[in-house]
Amino acid sequence: MLDGRWKNDIERRLQPVGTDLSRAGLTADHLTLAGVVMAVAASVAIANGAFRASVVLLAASALPDALDGAVAKASGTASPRGAFFDSVADRCTDALLLGGVAWYLSSTGGGRIVLLPFALLAASMLVSYQRARADSLGFDARGGVMERAERIVLLGLGLLFDVVLVPVLWVMLVLTAFTAGQRFVKVWRQASVPAPPPAPVPPARPWRRRHARPRARAWRHRARSHRRSR
Repeated sequence: MLDGRWKNDIERRLQPVGTDLSRAGLTADHLTLAGVVMAVAASVAIANGAFRASVVLLAASALPDALDGAVAKASGTASPRGAFFDSVADRCTDALLLGGVAWYLSSTGGGRIVLLPFALLAASMLVSYQRARADSLGFDARGGVMERAERIVLLGLGLLFDVVLVPVLWVMLVLTAFTAGQRFVKVWRQASVPAPPPAPVPPARPWRRRHARPRARAWRHRARSHRRSR
């Protein structure tokens, strides 16, 4: 939802920042890697119950993810390789953060509630896979009520007010599963539209017809030459 409505506006506002960072010698890959490092630190803080610090580290991991695209465009280094690296880093970040939540829940309450972050991670991966697969097939699967930006914001709120962490995780799980359903229906409708019929190809002339006239002309030319020689 945030991705579809404000992504272009945010990227436009971040262009000057991306230009300054590019001039300072930073690359998009540096920022992507820094985001993963911050996510590792945030997951360790979450696992140990240091929620205030984890919120700060969570924001620190999200900031490079927002700036790497601006730096890539400002430096002219945007490429499929960078997009691939960024997508893989996002999936690693999601796994680290929710893994930290699962570790914390196992050390405090235990029981089946530990499976909640893993269920959320599975639903998140499904949403991401739907978009990647749709892009590879030429369809658009973007959108939904719970994309990655919304999940990061809600997780931050759950960590900031740790009393509501588990209810927030349930809300995230339900809305993420709903988003997966939204994307499935969206791509299904696009794929159900029949493809336009191919343009008719004019039939090729037979080989004999193409070469019949030149042969006839050559025969007449030889006949005339023969008559003149006589």
